[in-house]
Amino acid sequence: MTSAAETSQTLDRGLQVLQLLGSAGGSAGMTISALAQELGVGRAIVYRLVATLQARDFVTRGEDGRVRLGLGVTRLQLSVRPMLVELARPLLRELADQVGATAHLTVADGEQALALVVVEPSWTDFHVSYRVGSRHPLDRGAAGRAILAGRRSGDSLPVATTGELQPGAHGVAAWVPDVPGLEASVGVVTMGPPPPVQDKVVAAARALARSLTGQIC
Repeated sequence: MTSAAETSQTLDRGLQVLQLLGSAGGSAGMTISALAQELGVGRAIVYRLVATLQARDFVTRGEDGRVRLGLGVTRLQLSVRPMLVELARPLLRELADQVGATAHLTVADGEQALALVVVEPSWTDFHVSYRVGSRHPLDRGAAGRAILAGRRSGDSLPVATTGELQPGAHGVAAWVPDVPGLEASVGVVTMGPPPPVQDKVVAAARALARSLTGQIC
């Protein structure tokens, strides 16, 4: 058993910040004041902790002043246990072939949406080509808007958009719920009016969440 004399108080507080942001109550982000209250320390200490974690991409601080987990947490998870991509790919393959549209897993990277996994349907003659690593603001496109909606509600309600990223393109996406440390959405994109895919997109997002939390547990 490690004694208190052998531990770093600053590191421990930084880890507590990450744990708070990864909890169900912190998924929508927390203010500096709320973090200070939870940790029982002054705001100045929390500012320093957040600045250090932000420099390493473990947290982000949005225009609303709220602190959220950053992509550095996801990168660390992927480097140790690359289960996110591995588990998402077959689910996206099934979704893409079910609806005949390009399917994707998108994660929040600060105030941007980052396409982490993209799977195109195997049987269609024409479909949207969507590049892994593509970025766009969270408030544009179905994938980013679904992440913002999930931050607010914690639920995987479908979000649909038309022409926000590319003229004529239609997107449907849903938040991946209940996975600590992960802000992500599953979605599809088409160039024509999309088929009725909302239920399938939500089911895929929830299936990915179950797979991830099962692996974590």
